[in-house]
Amino acid sequence: MPIGPFGIDPVIWAILRLVIALALAIFVLLNGALAQTLLERKVQAWMQDRLGPYHVGPYGLLQSVADALKLLTKEDIRAKLTDLPFFLAAPAIVFTPILASFVVLPFSSDVMGANLNVGLLYLTTLGSMTVLGIVIAGWASNNKYSLMGGLRSAGQLISYEVPQILALVTVVLYVGSLSMVDITNSQPGPLVNAVFLPFAFVTYFIAALAETNRNPFDLPEAESELVAGFLTEYSGMRWAIFFLSEYGAITVVCAIMTTLWFGGWHGPGVDALPILGVLWFTLKTYGFVLLFMWIRATLPRLRIDQLMGFCWKVLIPLALVNIMASAALILAFADPRLPLAIVNWLLVAGLVVGLPFTQRRRLLRFRSRTRETVALRDVRLAP
Repeated sequence: MPIGPFGIDPVIWAILRLVIALALAIFVLLNGALAQTLLERKVQAWMQDRLGPYHVGPYGLLQSVADALKLLTKEDIRAKLTDLPFFLAAPAIVFTPILASFVVLPFSSDVMGANLNVGLLYLTTLGSMTVLGIVIAGWASNNKYSLMGGLRSAGQLISYEVPQILALVTVVLYVGSLSMVDITNSQPGPLVNAVFLPFAFVTYFIAALAETNRNPFDLPEAESELVAGFLTEYSGMRWAIFFLSEYGAITVVCAIMTTLWFGGWHGPGVDALPILGVLWFTLKTYGFVLLFMWIRATLPRLRIDQLMGFCWKVLIPLALVNIMASAALILAFADPRLPLAIVNWLLVAGLVVGLPFTQRRRLLRFRSRTRETVALRDVRLAP
């Protein structure tokens, strides 16, 4: 009879390992959300010259724990005319893909749930499922503002999935693998993929902000509304699950950026002590989390037309150009790193320089049309 680890039957060990992995994922996700909530409050308070939470616990360190306890014990209130089965299922539909994403994230060479040869495809598939939960939440609430917020968020998420996936395709073309472990192992030294594929990284980063509903793409609620979009009818812990999913999604996209463009778990001392990979992976991931918070504290919210126009008129065309150029260079050169870097950095420069120039021209044309309209009105009203 075969014996598994610790002398346990292999069938029992397989089930036990699944339970342990699920418990660890939930533990990491829940505590990560608590830590990020406190971190965001403190970081934004520091940036905006405020104090932030400081009453609960030393320096306000227990404020997130107090908020979690409040939400857990708060009465679950819902409107009478909601579609109950779908209303209750929507938070779970949004939360489950985020939890499942941790399966393929390689925290180090030895610490990961599963080394799938299609790990990146697995992650993009799970990310697409979030849209379904958001639309169901808005529709099942039986509230027109919730429905509009859900459809607006769905349109945003579906649109920005296109440049996000195009950015991932560029990395897959270069590395030649969909495995998160293979992609990490392809960049063990200081010459990480961000050096050669910076435009793909910038495209993914912008799309990740939109996919996680972070500023300046925070549009589940419109400028003319005073409600919370598809979350209007939710309260208590069901409301908290949506925000828990948001912070979990931020962690996942930051971990993907760490893995695909910044060497994943690789760092000083990892070869001698592999467990240090977890530390380097976490530090890199939370570096991007802090960048997300910095952007939220800095940039104003875009209008929906600006948001969608930027995606379809700017990001997607440039991402397609990048893919075609990258594919041609990979076929043409035995070592395509230098030409790839030149093309990508030129696209980054074009985006940084060309976008403000284009926006300024649009603003000047708008002001000119406004002056002409005012002049015509004054002529008609003149005695």
